[in-house]
Amino acid sequence: MKSSEALREFEEAGALQKGHFVLSSGLHSDTYLNKSIVSMYPDRTERLCRALADKAKSAVGGSIDFVISPAMGAIIYGYETARHIGAPFMFLERVDGEFQLRRGFGLSEGARVLVVEDIVSTGLSAREAIGAVRKAGGEVVALACLVDRSAGAVDVGAPIIPLAELKVDAWPADQLPDHLKNTPTMKPGSRGVSQ
Repeated sequence: MKSSEALREFEEAGALQKGHFVLSSGLHSDTYLNKSIVSMYPDRTERLCRALADKAKSAVGGSIDFVISPAMGAIIYGYETARHIGAPFMFLERVDGEFQLRRGFGLSEGARVLVVEDIVSTGLSAREAIGAVRKAGGEVVALACLVDRSAGAVDVGAPIIPLAELKVDAWPADQLPDHLKNTPTMKPGSRGVSQ
């Protein structure tokens, strides 16, 4: 699946939105990719995750023992990607603000892990998830995501395998461009962490 085809899935689902958004990073943007709307459609989600799994298997060059995603937003995409890879799936949860494996999940030392995210913007959640997997003993072979909003600009501490790239600008609240200054804000993210 080409980048343009993946982004078309977002567009056709009504999930590529324009307005004034406060992202979970605390930055402001005029473009938002609402992955929750995409996941409403199992056929669309299956197509995207099958393509992501194929791309990840090609890029990793070796076995993938586990697929792990951060809760909550990436669970559906991680699970569906793991299904197409044929690997077990686990998810990370925040405990006292830090990602951890819970619910009986665990890794053997050196297990090869593909971390799957939904959207990568600043890379904060991805870096935290990768750190948690390493702390649990896993070897992170890559981070796979549906869309890299930074178009390759962020460093998450592991290779990034994006299904699509979309360069979307984001600004701190005190540096808004003119077209956003008088536009009402929407806060669609769920993390509530400011940078």
